[in-house]
Amino acid sequence: MPFGHDMVYSLATVVDLVNTSPSTGGDEGLADLDDLAEFVRARQVSGIEALTPRDLGQVRMLREDFHRVFTATDQANAVRLLNTLLADTRITPSLTEHDGHPVHMHYFAPDASLAEHLAADCGIALAHLLVEGEWERLRTCSAPGCARVFVDESRNRSRVYCDSRTCGNRMHVAAYRARRRA
Repeated sequence: MPFGHDMVYSLATVVDLVNTSPSTGGDEGLADLDDLAEFVRARQVSGIEALTPRDLGQVRMLREDFHRVFTATDQANAVRLLNTLLADTRITPSLTEHDGHPVHMHYFAPDASLAEHLAADCGIALAHLLVEGEWERLRTCSAPGCARVFVDESRNRSRVYCDSRTCGNRMHVAAYRARRRA
């Protein structure tokens, strides 16, 4: 994909955010403020000072909005969902350089809450993906029992599992065992 560091990083952030949801087949990944603080730290979300219970609620709602974009039935529906999300987001583009990263774009307003920050930066990253005609790269894992999302960054758009070491390996072992039994 022909995106710079900031877009690739924002796409990875939105994937990580969506995959904290129980709707992806796992446990609640944002059970409390400590989990949210860990997410902010791990994803190096800049400009966030203190977190509140309101932030936790807003981020949980936002991740479900992003999840609907990933699981949209077609590109037109994904565009509609993303446009709705972006219409409710204050966006103030600015160039920035921090934490050892090269100059890159931030799209959130200077006084943005965590949810607004994520909605702006991750929403714009998804918008660029859709503008480039790459909607089909937004995927849900094909392994039974797993509904985690991912962005297929393979050249030939052939990735089907969220993680080749877990779901991919599990499915390959199951297929091998089925062949051996046959």
